[in-house]
Amino acid sequence: MPSNRNDLSTSGATALYVGALLGPSLLLLPGLAARAAGPASLLAWVGLLVLSGLIAVVFSRLGTTVGSASGVAGYAAAGLGSRAGRAAAWCFLGGVVTGAPVVCLIGGAYVAELLRAGDRAAFVAAGVLLALVLAMRLAGARTGVRLQLALVGLLVALVVVAVVGAAPSARAGYWHPFAPHGWGSIVRAASPLMLAFVGWEAAAPLTARLRDPRRQLPRVVGAAFAVTAVLYLALAAATVGVLGPRAGSSVPLAGLLEVAVGGSGRAIAAAGAVVLTLAATNAYLTGATAMASALAGAKRGRAAGTGRSAGLVAAIAATGGLLLGLAGGGLVGTAQFVAVPTALFLVVYLACMAAAVRVLSGPVRAAAAVACVTVVQLLLFSGWAALLAAAVAVTAAATEGVRRSVLQECGGGGRVMGGGA
Repeated sequence: MPSNRNDLSTSGATALYVGALLGPSLLLLPGLAARAAGPASLLAWVGLLVLSGLIAVVFSRLGTTVGSASGVAGYAAAGLGSRAGRAAAWCFLGGVVTGAPVVCLIGGAYVAELLRAGDRAAFVAAGVLLALVLAMRLAGARTGVRLQLALVGLLVALVVVAVVGAAPSARAGYWHPFAPHGWGSIVRAASPLMLAFVGWEAAAPLTARLRDPRRQLPRVVGAAFAVTAVLYLALAAATVGVLGPRAGSSVPLAGLLEVAVGGSGRAIAAAGAVVLTLAATNAYLTGATAMASALAGAKRGRAAGTGRSAGLVAAIAATGGLLLGLAGGGLVGTAQFVAVPTALFLVVYLACMAAAVRVLSGPVRAAAAVACVTVVQLLLFSGWAALLAAAVAVTAAATEGVRRSVLQECGGGGRVMGGGA
C-alpha cells in the first residue's frame, strides 16, 4: 500500500510518473505507427504528445480537487454521476483485461524474431506467456513498485542503447516519401498509439504524498513529460530513419539493437521483452483483480470482493485465447488487436475529461474541453473497437449504481502497467 505521509520527493514522484507512462507497448507501437503512416507517423507522435500534456494537467488538477484516492471512476462520478463512474470503472477493467494479451503478444513477437520463426510462432509464444502470467496470478505473485521502476529503467536503457547506437546508420532517403499512405493515415496511426499515453490518471493520486503539491507538481509533471516525450520521439524517429523499409516491423527495437550492437541485439531485445512482459502483465492483472473485487463487493458485500478471483483469471484466459486466436488466424490484424484496449481506455479518458469540464474552472477547464474533443476524434477513427467500448460503457451505466466509496477504491488502484500496456 502506498504511504499516506507527505514524504514523496520531487525526483521520486517524477520516477513514479515516468513509470506509470512507460511500458512494454513502447516495444511495438513505433513499428505499428510506421506501418500505418510511414515517416509521417512522427506527426502522430507529436500530436499525441500535445494531447498527453493537456491530459496530464487535467488529471493533476483532478487529483488535487476531487480526491487523491478517487481515480478514474471517482473522477467521472464527481462530474457526471455514479453511472458514468461505473462505466469508467468497467471500461478501465476491460482495458486491462484485453490489454494483457496485447502485452504478451509483444513479448511473443520478440521471441519469434529471435528464433527466426513466423507470425504464428509469435502468437503461440504469446499464449504461453499469458498462461504463465495467469499461473503466477493464481499463485498470488505480485509486482512491487521498486521492481516496476527497475523494469522501467531496463526499458529506458534498451531504448537509449538502441537509438544512440543505431543513429549513425540513419539515412535521409528513408524519410521520402514522407506520407506514402496519404495524410489521413496520420490520424489512423494516432488512434492505436494512444495506448502509449495512458498513465497520467494513475499518477495523479500521488499528489497526496507530495510535501508541497502546489510547488512540486508542476515540476514533476513537466519533468515526466519531457522524459517520455524525448524517449517516444527518439525511438519513433530512429525506427523510421534507421530501419527504413523494415520500420513497420512488430519488433522495431530488435532491429535497432541489431544495428547498434550486432547479432546479439535480437537476443537482448527478446530477453528484455519477455521480462518486461511477464512483470508488467502480472501487475496489469493484479490491478484488474483488485478492481473486479471492488465491483463485486459493491453488489454482494465487502467479503465478496476478497480472494484470488479465479473466475476473473478464467475470463482473462478466455478473452486472451479468443483475441490471440483471431489474430493468429489472420482474422484480426495487429493494429485492430491493439485497438480494443485503446478504445476502452479512450472511453475512460473521455469520461474523465468531460467530468473535468464540469468540475474544474479556468485554463484547466479549457484544456479538458480541448482534450475531450480530441479524444472523441480518436474514438471515431477506432472503428469497430469504439463500438465495442461504447457497448461496455452503456451496459455498465445501465446496471445498478456503485457506492462512491467503492468507486474510489477501484479507481484508486491507479496505473498498473505504464504506457498503456
